[in-house]
Amino acid sequence: MNGAAFFLAVNFIIAMSFALAFAVVSTRSRSRASALWFAAAFAVASLSALCELLVAYTHPAKFWAIGAFATVLAGMILLRVGIGELYGRKIDPLKAACFLSGGIFLDLLIYDLPRGTALHAFSYQTPFALVIFASAVAVLSSTRRLMIDRALGCLLLVTCLHFFAKASLAILVGAGTTAKDYIHTNYGLISQSSTAVLVVAVGLTLLSVLVLEIMADERSNAEKDSLSGLANRVGFENGVKAAMALAPNDRHALILCDLDHFKSINDTFGHHVGDLVIQAFGDLLRANTENSVVVGRIGGEEFAVFMPNTTSEIAALFAQLLRGEVTEIAVSELPSSFTVMASFGVAEFAPGEKLASVMRAADAALYEAKRSGRNCVRQARTRGTEPAAIKIMK
Repeated sequence: MNGAAFFLAVNFIIAMSFALAFAVVSTRSRSRASALWFAAAFAVASLSALCELLVAYTHPAKFWAIGAFATVLAGMILLRVGIGELYGRKIDPLKAACFLSGGIFLDLLIYDLPRGTALHAFSYQTPFALVIFASAVAVLSSTRRLMIDRALGCLLLVTCLHFFAKASLAILVGAGTTAKDYIHTNYGLISQSSTAVLVVAVGLTLLSVLVLEIMADERSNAEKDSLSGLANRVGFENGVKAAMALAPNDRHALILCDLDHFKSINDTFGHHVGDLVIQAFGDLLRANTENSVVVGRIGGEEFAVFMPNTTSEIAALFAQLLRGEVTEIAVSELPSSFTVMASFGVAEFAPGEKLASVMRAADAALYEAKRSGRNCVRQARTRGTEPAAIKIMK
């Protein structure tokens, strides 16, 4: 086995390994369709290595040579389909099929042309370059702007140029007189080795994109409260830190909410009814807050709302609105005469103040609301003073 044949075997193993890896990743990825397209792309493209070996050692050579071209082109088109799914730049299946058919027809037309000529070399490599260029454009023009996405787009551009470089190299050093000669030429060795490097690079980068998505999803799930659908305490604290990093010197407010007499709901009607109340209150908070607001369930029946670029007075008015809406919560398992109520404590961030300090102030205001008879809002206006009462409209 010469060097080119060795790299053909290596490329086959590499491509099939990536096909298996993408199939496995698809079981955990939110971009399952893309992962499966990538698996199919590498599996189909791997067949080109077998076809090239069959060109060299069996007959008829033309059939297998066309097969090698077709499987590579088909694999690249499938890769483009997967990238389109992943980056929101889908392609028309009919156009993809027409491009594949046109590419195969072109290969049939140039098959008997002298190898190593500019017409043959560039006609052969251009369809591959065009598909990879379309993939690069799909990545770089998408709304995704992570470093890994930019790296993938640039790598695809390099791969596109690599096909034109291969065409130029075929002209300079020769690609053999016939298709059978390819595997025995220095050009074949260089072509297959460079392809192996780029296949690994593209495959690993695509895997990295999908794995990073999985990690982000796992992190999101770890920071989410499954019952209320809101952030848990860790997720809430991380969300507040991220929001404050965007505007560290602006005024921000924090609201702590606690469902009144929640223990009696569990004891009287059962924990499943308490869960329904938690879910309903979580839905209420989510429905009444904008995307910039960070909302979380930080304890059993305790919730927190971080309002960026908001004064304590505005936050207190919002808490008053929530207090009124809580009483409208309807849970089928509760008697119609039962009214769900909540107490609220509001505090404002001083410049440079940490979340933990404001949480203590808001908690003190919440405690005052509980002590004042519940179902009310109390505002911690100034550190070191008694929480100020907000007038309750009943």
